[in-house]
Amino acid sequence: MILSPASFTSSTFWPSCLAVLAYVLASVWPQTPSSQGNSQQERPVWAALCLGWMAQAVAIVLDTVAFDGPEWRARFGFAPALSVTTWLVLAVYALENRRLGLPSVRRVLAVLAAITVCLAWLFPGQEHPKVGSPWAPLHWLTGFASYGLIGAALLHAALLRHAEKQLRAKPVSGQIPAPAMPGQALGMPLLRLESLTLRFVGAGFAMLSMTLLLGALFATPWRWDHKTVFSVLSWLVFAMLLIGRARFGWRGRQAVRWLVAGSTLLLLAYVGSRFVLEVVLHRSTSA
Repeated sequence: MILSPASFTSSTFWPSCLAVLAYVLASVWPQTPSSQGNSQQERPVWAALCLGWMAQAVAIVLDTVAFDGPEWRARFGFAPALSVTTWLVLAVYALENRRLGLPSVRRVLAVLAAITVCLAWLFPGQEHPKVGSPWAPLHWLTGFASYGLIGAALLHAALLRHAEKQLRAKPVSGQIPAPAMPGQALGMPLLRLESLTLRFVGAGFAMLSMTLLLGALFATPWRWDHKTVFSVLSWLVFAMLLIGRARFGWRGRQAVRWLVAGSTLLLLAYVGSRFVLEVVLHRSTSA
């Protein structure tokens, strides 16, 4: 059997437990009106997120890389890919949006990260003792990076839609709306938020392009399987989005629809195909 639940004595058990507990604490920590924008009262939340993030990083390294033999071994699967994605998205969220508050976003990301950590522990993936081409590690790293960057783009797209709804929402009767600069919500101008979304799409597209190029040049043998087909389709969708943005000024809902479509195809490319092959069909596959 390719995938089996990790034992309680595995090296990833305690880092995974610590990460899950920290993320749960960050997700359930109460948000009071007095703590809005109060860094002193938000410190426990960010301490929990940082602790969970570092513990998750340790679990990812211990789970995907092993040096206890004559040659290093790699192990990949749908769950570790999801765990790496949420880990990268949380890093982007901490860097870009800490000053914005957004406790609901923090809770959602913390819960998603805790779920993916559990999944990575339960379904660690398939071991690949033979790396093959020396370019294989770079191929895997760029693939995971593309997942994380596109995930960050989706996060910013969600923030953009939320900001647009905030600006268009009618004030509640008897409630004085908070002062805001024109075209600004969530403490950030909409144009900047939109620009950040497309920048992450561009960076993810570059990483995906490198992943496909390395796979085409060094994969032995090259196969047009489900993973390859969905990856190429997602690459085409992101390319159309970037061209449409540059040539025709696509923005707002139209750009978000293309982003969601490309992200869905990218999710099916690796995570979806590996889930079906490893968990449903119990087949041995190559990375």
